[in-house]
Amino acid sequence: MSAERTPVQEKHRQSAGAPAEMDHCPLMPTYGPPPVMFTRGEGAYLFDRQDKRYLDFLSGLAVTSLGHAHPAVAEAIAEQATRLLHVSNLYATEHNWVVAGEIDKLIGDGTPVGGQVFFCNSGAESNEAAIKLARRFGGHGRHVVVAAFDSFHGRTLATLAATGQPAKWETFQPLPEGFRHAIWNDLADLERQLDDTTAAVLLEPVQGEGGVNPATIEYFQGVRRLCDERGMLMMVDEVQTGFARTGRWFGFQHFDLLPDVVTMAKALGNGMPIGACWAKREVAAAFQPGDHATTYGGQPMATSAARAVLETMQAIDAPFLARSAGAEIMRSVATLPQVNDVRGLGLLLAVELDGIDARVAAAKCLDAGLVVNGVTATALRLAPPLIITPEHVAEAVAILGGVLDELSA
Repeated sequence: MSAERTPVQEKHRQSAGAPAEMDHCPLMPTYGPPPVMFTRGEGAYLFDRQDKRYLDFLSGLAVTSLGHAHPAVAEAIAEQATRLLHVSNLYATEHNWVVAGEIDKLIGDGTPVGGQVFFCNSGAESNEAAIKLARRFGGHGRHVVVAAFDSFHGRTLATLAATGQPAKWETFQPLPEGFRHAIWNDLADLERQLDDTTAAVLLEPVQGEGGVNPATIEYFQGVRRLCDERGMLMMVDEVQTGFARTGRWFGFQHFDLLPDVVTMAKALGNGMPIGACWAKREVAAAFQPGDHATTYGGQPMATSAARAVLETMQAIDAPFLARSAGAEIMRSVATLPQVNDVRGLGLLLAVELDGIDARVAAAKCLDAGLVVNGVTATALRLAPPLIITPEHVAEAVAILGGVLDELSA
């Protein structure tokens, strides 16, 4: 080992597969040292360089909802790669209008609602588009976006400013102005943040990175009413919750309303980077040519993957799978003696632990062959593929139970 290399750095080097003579990591230190390198995946399982098998109950943070190396998605990408990878958005390509139409249909829970879509590459970019659309719609002097504390909307400067986690702000101050935050699930506090400068409210149906905290139906319906009364946009961030993750095509559908703007990414490409911002047609009309753009958004490779994803999800009734498997996980995990509570919707769940550090538990689970993560200091996040079986659930609960027994002994 190099004299300058710490044990943590050496573990990082080994996990990354870097040569022994390398004295530094060529990657910026934006993530902690990786505990393992995954080299392939199949369905609900991942495999490392030693071909050890891991049951994936995180799905790349709610991304690979159809599992790893899904044949329909892989075939679509491979076939597209032989024909056309990219052209400018100055020209039409064959998949993006189809995918936009499917998104609009799913926003309407199976019935097209006539909205319009802007394609991008990630969840943060979809929220950037929504924020710019809100400012364009509101006009000069009406630009403020109100979000919730404990929310997460991205890592760009604007989406970081929208994110309701002050600890993430300090390093990057001053952040862009025009954002306020209200207490989660507190309609009265949200109303106190509104004034004549407010253009939009931006909320998640379930706060994912904030700890898997579902909204109440009274809260979301109250926000819809306030936005209607004041002529503001209700914008819903479905980056983590969208595409059947919660047991409906979109999380807002649990609350019997239609937002003005919906942002999405993650599961749309099942691992292929793609995001989208949907808006009602009269709201989308605020954008004019030249107002917003992206080089790669909606390019053929990404939209070919998204087209296969949406076709497959509808064919297998993905919302039903998420509801049924989620209910089974909640029932099974709740029987573990070290578990205080299980919360969430569908297959986006948090397991609240009794006196056990969730991050230590997540590391122990990984060693035992189960991929989860500590979403808070006391809660594990479970977001498995929507295609998991009862056997997968039983395997995951057995591994988790063994780890919790060990840690509580």
